Amino acid sequence: MFTGIIEDVGAVKTLQNNKQSMIITVISPKMVGDVKLGDSIAVNGVCLTVTSFNEQELTMDVMPETVQATNLRQLAVGNPVNLERAMPADGRFGGHFVSGHVDGVGKILRKRPMENAVYIDIELSEDMTSYCIPKGSITIDGTSLTLFHVEQNSVTVSLIPHTYSETILGTKNVGALVNVETDLVGKYIMHQLQRGQATSAITREYLAKHGF
Repeated sequence: MFTGIIEDVGAVKTLQNNKQSMIITVISPKMVGDVKLGDSIAVNGVCLTVTSFNEQELTMDVMPETVQATNLRQLAVGNPVNLERAMPADGRFGGHFVSGHVDGVGKILRKRPMENAVYIDIELSEDMTSYCIPKGSITIDGTSLTLFHVEQNSVTVSLIPHTYSETILGTKNVGALVNVETDLVGKYIMHQLQRGQATSAITREYLAKHGF
């Protein structure tokens, strides 16, 4: 479990592209301070497992499904990446519940300054926007953000100066792809409601037949 509060911006040192999978090594001395083999690290919001490390860098496997479903497939050596360690049980939640299981990728449509903030419009599929509500939470490239506006196929988020400068979102231009994870709690609620509707004997026809 993560919180969406980025701890460091690392740099891709090496990429080993296999037929469908990848092995990625990231330089980040800050992240290796207390790391152990098997630890979870969110890389641009994607939960990956540490397979080896030294005093400067971390190496992680990326399985085929993750390569296809995220923007990690577009990474190149030298690219910056958002990094966050899994939250300890006694840690503080500065963001929101983030699983590190990306729902899909979105595309930046527009960036515009607004006083001390930067508004970013992001194109999403309708499947993803169905879990988005104004003032709700969303994770963009691993960064916990608040939704300011929701359309059928896009959302708008606002970045304060700290988030803009201390994450990779400030470096991304119009047209760039971003990893998106919608609100975990919202997905569970929606799933249970849909499941209840599918199994309930109280249908629209039943209510009409009984005078409702």
